[in-house]
Amino acid sequence: MFTGLIQALGTMNPLGGDSWQITCVSQSCELIMQDLAYGDSVAVDGVCLTVEEVLKDGFIATASPETLRRTTLGSESTAQTYVNLEASLRVGSKIGGHFVMGHVDGIGRLVAVEQTASSWEMTFVASEAIARYIVPKGSIAVNGISLTVAAYEAELSQFTVAVIPLTYAETNLRYLIPGSLVNLEGDILGKYVEKLLYSGNRHTTEPEDNSLDEITPAFLAEHGYL
Repeated sequence: MFTGLIQALGTMNPLGGDSWQITCVSQSCELIMQDLAYGDSVAVDGVCLTVEEVLKDGFIATASPETLRRTTLGSESTAQTYVNLEASLRVGSKIGGHFVMGHVDGIGRLVAVEQTASSWEMTFVASEAIARYIVPKGSIAVNGISLTVAAYEAELSQFTVAVIPLTYAETNLRYLIPGSLVNLEGDILGKYVEKLLYSGNRHTTEPEDNSLDEITPAFLAEHGYL
């Protein structure tokens, strides 16, 4: 599990087969490398990878064919650009973003970027697999970065985020241009809510009179959630 607060930038280069070498290249590499160990999880552009060998300035991990197919890590441009790095959340650590699982839902594409007086407004188009989890003011992970949805156009499956200068400077968002592909992960809370709403009590194994009530707006209001 991660928080979506990027700790360092790195590069990703193929070693043959499914193995990749991830090298940390930013000045903040100590945040990644200080206690990195075999078997640890690291989010690489939002994709959870397992450390198989620790190197002086990075690590080796395996990205399966399925992972490469479903994420931007399989893009030909990956080895030529920077990737965002974040070590897994430690018990007791601060949670400054939102819970990011490192399980990418789909690939999105940057549509437009505009610099404002206080931020960069970036608009992305999302696939149907991720669009249903996007809500205004909700959380979304873009290349592993925890961001807040400022606006959402359902008809176009497009959403806009406002990126503060610190995030823009310390992540690979500053290298994106219209047309660039990104990894998208919806908020895990939305996925559980969707599961409960659509499953209702159909999967319960309890007797009918002990089954869960259907979750509706009225049910939520009755139990203090609205």
